[in-house]
Formats: sequence, structure tokens, C-alpha cells
Amino acid sequence: MEITGYSASILIGISLGLIGGGGSILTVPVLVYLFSVDTVLATTYSLFVVGSTSLVGSFSYFKRGFIDTKTALFFGIPSIIAVFLVRHYVLPLIPEHVMNIGSFELSRSILLMVFFAVLMVFASYSMIKKDKEEGFAITKPSNTIWIVAQGLNVGAVTGLIGAGGGFLIIPALVNLLKLPMKTAIGTSLVIIAVNSLMGFSFSLGHYPIEWTFLLTVTLIAIAGIFIGMYLSTKVDGKKLKPAFGWFVLVMGIYILVKETILK
Repeated sequence: MEITGYSASILIGISLGLIGGGGSILTVPVLVYLFSVDTVLATTYSLFVVGSTSLVGSFSYFKRGFIDTKTALFFGIPSIIAVFLVRHYVLPLIPEHVMNIGSFELSRSILLMVFFAVLMVFASYSMIKKDKEEGFAITKPSNTIWIVAQGLNVGAVTGLIGAGGGFLIIPALVNLLKLPMKTAIGTSLVIIAVNSLMGFSFSLGHYPIEWTFLLTVTLIAIAGIFIGMYLSTKVDGKKLKPAFGWFVLVMGIYILVKETILK
């Protein structure tokens, strides 16, 4: 199963390099189901893997001038605040045993994986639907309020389940700030990198870290992003994005069924 896990790890990077997102949402399921990592610890590991991979991927966009630094700061500051609050105050408050529903015991691990699966289903929609360079302008409330709110939302998601949230960030940057798609992707990678690595640093000392394992998975994912960026010069990533979205949808439904009906 570990061989399958390492093979799946490279897909995390490939998807980030090829279609600019989506890979981070595979990280926790790979760690939980293929490496048998505890769910909460998997969210911590995911922050490091996603953050490191996104950081490396952002360099290519930076060299080509596809990163809006001001927007990254404007969006990122509320995100970092939300990540800190969730990792330090919200996650520790979730009890190991949440409740019983008949004979079904809802544990913290199941709750997080069900929430993650719902998020995967939601994320798959943004991948399957057709991308639009031009979005709709929201004027009430102001774009500033919406961007700050979305930053807090992304930070909460990142802090709780270790997902980068690119499927939330990119539409906000395109629709609200009217950034070109490539600039939105590059800026999104920077925001994801900072959020995730800050979230990981907030968790240090709270969970045991197997550094050899974590660095191995991370390096494989980073190798994948280079493969993905190379493939992006040969294949149109936008054409592959809907197919990847359907895969994420199926995985999300599978996790929902596995964690509820098949328990």
C-alpha cells in the first residue's frame, strides 16, 4: 500500500503543475488511506506537503511576472489569522468522540473526513465547470469585504483540514479583483504556500512528526510539480481539469460512503 501511496504522492505535484490546483485536496486522503496516518496528523503533514510544493511551483510564475504581491498580502493576512485561530483554538476543541447516532459513533476523525469529502465534492464543481477569464463584479458588499471574508474562509479550511483552498482562492481573484487567470494561479500558489507553511509551524510541538517520511512524500510531490509544469507545455491543462474534477468528485463520494455507510 505504501508503494501506491508514494505513486499517488507524485500526482499531487503533477496536478498542481499541470492545472494549477487540485493536488492539495488529494493529500489528506492519500495520507489517511494509503499510509494509515491519523486524520488530525494527516492534516498537519498535508500543510507541509502542500505548502512546500506550492512554494516551489510559485517560482516559475514569479519569474514570468504572474504574481500580484499586493493581492497576495491583502488576501493572505486574514487567511493566516484564520489558520492560526483554527489550529490553536478550534481543532483542539473537537473531542475524540463527538456523538452517537444510533449505533453509529461519530468520532473526530470521521467528522473531519466527512467534512473533507463534502469539500472535495464542492471543489470538483469548480474544476468541472468551464473556466471564465471574466467574472462578475460584486459591488454590495464591497469587493474588499468579500476578499477579506474569502481570505478568512480559506484560512479556516486550510487550518481545519490541511487543504490549500485554491478552488476558493482563484475564483475570488478572477471574479472580484479581475486578475488574469495565469496571475490568479501564480498568486494563489503563493497564498497557499504561506498559509500552509504558517499553519504547519503553528502545529509544531503539538503533534509527533516523522520527518523522514514527511520529507520523502514532499520531495516526491515536488518532483511531480516539475513533471506537471513540463507536461503543461505539451498538453492544455484546461482540457484535463474537468476530467480531474470528475476524479475528485468520485473520490469525495467514495470517502463519504466509506466513512458513514460502510463503517
